Amino acid sequence: MSEVVSARLPKEKVRLVEEIAREEKVDKSTILERALDHYTREWKLRKAVELYRDGCVTISRAAEIAEISVWEMIDVLAQRKVAHQYGVEDLEEDLKALESR
Repeated sequence: MSEVVSARLPKEKVRLVEEIAREEKVDKSTILERALDHYTREWKLRKAVELYRDGCVTISRAAEIAEISVWEMIDVLAQRKVAHQYGVEDLEEDLKALESR
């Protein structure tokens, strides 16, 4: 199901969206939806990394927030040079998560 959302954009950005839509051979809505999907994925990832770095969540929970696997989360944390904060509680939570799969 879709919903119409109205937004004001600078003319320069509208022209760029139109150019991309022409090149991709899709409509402007598709381009805007792709851009929003990309932004929301990155936002979730940034939020998960921040919460993990601050010690608020485990790697397992951060992966859930970011909607990626634990292994992908470990890679993201390494790429962003975030120190591992892995303790007994984390291990127990990760083992439970593995058992439920």
